[in-house]
Amino acid sequence: MKRRRGIIDRFEGDLAVVEFGEVMQDIPKARLPESTQSGDVLWFYEDGRVEVDVEEKQRLSKEIDELMEELWED
Repeated sequence: MKRRRGIIDRFEGDLAVVEFGEVMQDIPKARLPESTQSGDVLWFYEDGRVEVDVEEKQRLSKEIDELMEELWED
C-alpha cells in the first residue's frame, strides 16, 4: 500500500499545516490522531489511515540537535 510522509509544521485553527517534502498542505485536524503535535512525523496511507512515527521524529530531532552543535562549536 502506498504511503507518504508528512511533518506537522504548525496548527492554524482547525487545520494542521503539513510539510510533504517541498510542499505544504493544510489537513483538517479531525483527520489526524488526537495526540499529534507540531514536529510529529506522520504517514498518510492511500486508504485514509494516518499514523504517527515516533521513532522517525526522535531520529530527526537528534539529527537537528547534532547539526546545531556543529554550528556552535566554532
